[in-house]
Amino acid sequence: MFSSRLTSKLKEAASVVAFTGAGMSAESGVPTFRGEDGIWKKFKPEELASFDAFIRNPEVVWEWYKYRKQLLLSVQPNPGHFALAEMEKIFPQFTVITQNIDNLHRRAGSGTVYELHGNIERNYCIGCGMKYSNEEIPSLDRAPRCAQCSGLIRPDVVWFGELLPVEEWNASVAAAERADIFFSIGTSAVVYPAASLPVSAKHAGAYVVEINIEPTELSHQMDEVLLGKSGDLLPRLVDVLKHSLVR
Repeated sequence: MFSSRLTSKLKEAASVVAFTGAGMSAESGVPTFRGEDGIWKKFKPEELASFDAFIRNPEVVWEWYKYRKQLLLSVQPNPGHFALAEMEKIFPQFTVITQNIDNLHRRAGSGTVYELHGNIERNYCIGCGMKYSNEEIPSLDRAPRCAQCSGLIRPDVVWFGELLPVEEWNASVAAAERADIFFSIGTSAVVYPAASLPVSAKHAGAYVVEINIEPTELSHQMDEVLLGKSGDLLPRLVDVLKHSLVR
């Protein structure tokens, strides 16, 4: 199942990074942005996921995000998420970098998680910056307002046309560049700058492994490609680690 080279690299690794994309969340039942059942097949992104759209029609945008928040309440971490949380206990340094906003990594028990596109369970006021959890926002048909300044409250996610959070991005780049092994898991490898991380890791000397159900645009640059579901492959990899490689 796993090459002798990979198992050897894992045995020697001190710093490991898991970079995850929509494919991993799809295994938990979260609709993907791309693919046949992609969520954006039903809506135009610019109509729902941009700051201009929010200012122009906050009620429509909030109705959409209210639906998404409710959808994710019924979604649970899958075996792949739990396997990554287990890996964090095995390696001296283990980092999850995710493009997903569903909070499934933290819910599975991962501690070091850099969220490049935000987290749908968080919100903040665009006026004063006051932060709100989902539970603190009334379930209203209209867009919620800040209790402190009456400003509009928005989801703490990165919308189209917005920059990635600087601290999360810088920490992600640093983690990629110090990684001995870098896993690229369930990501289409087409959304930049996030998709540059596997290449940065490889250039810095990491052994780069792709786990996906199909090849991507970066597959030819990987040191190893494992085709299959992350929910199947990652638990098997943890078993190998526990039985053979734990120091």
